[in-house]
Amino acid sequence: MTLADLLASLFPDGHEITNESGILLGSAPLGRSGKALVIGVSGKTALGVDEAIRISSFVLASLGSGTGPILVIVDSDSQRMSKRDELLGLNEFLSHLAKCLIYADMNDRPTIGILYGHTAAGAFLATALATRVLVGLPGAEPVVMDLPSMSKVTKLPIDILEEKAKSTPVFAPGLQNLAQTGAVHLLWDEKASLAEQLDGLLRAFPDAGDRRDQLGRDRKGRMKAAEISERVHALAVAP
Repeated sequence: MTLADLLASLFPDGHEITNESGILLGSAPLGRSGKALVIGVSGKTALGVDEAIRISSFVLASLGSGTGPILVIVDSDSQRMSKRDELLGLNEFLSHLAKCLIYADMNDRPTIGILYGHTAAGAFLATALATRVLVGLPGAEPVVMDLPSMSKVTKLPIDILEEKAKSTPVFAPGLQNLAQTGAVHLLWDEKASLAEQLDGLLRAFPDAGDRRDQLGRDRKGRMKAAEISERVHALAVAP
């Protein structure tokens, strides 16, 4: 699905979204659900310090001027791997962006990620995975860490990782695997109206916070995370 098709299906009544060098900023009407702030990355753009601070500023500036949801549309590369960005503290800029989205969600601006293309590594963590609910569309290609990179970190041969990926979703990239781990909450049908599917999601929007660990357990893709987090919480609040 192209960005133009995505926006046309999401916002049949039009929108006020600009695309400047792959950075999406703007707003759009949602019919009965009011108006949404729209941000994102398109065209497989790498997310560097300049892009991260622009999006963060746009989110923070919006907090006092509306109450609608924040949609985060994503088709990105990974974080920008340049010496300049690294020296300027790219990790802090990406962390700041993620915190802005989490802060907005905690202050009556529910955040929804819409993944329609590629995304990887730090860019994935700071945008789509920083939202309360993440939706995936057919053809999306999310990768937290590709297998060659994982091989370098774990010192395991790629053929072993490929074999593990067949039975253990946490080792495997791809939309279905990330849905099974709970990282992707919902899979939408691109042939149906995205506006109607978004309206249905907003009507049934979960009041609870991050449920990824529970979804991973229910879908048998990440069996231990929910249990461990529940035990940690119990210990933390124990007298």
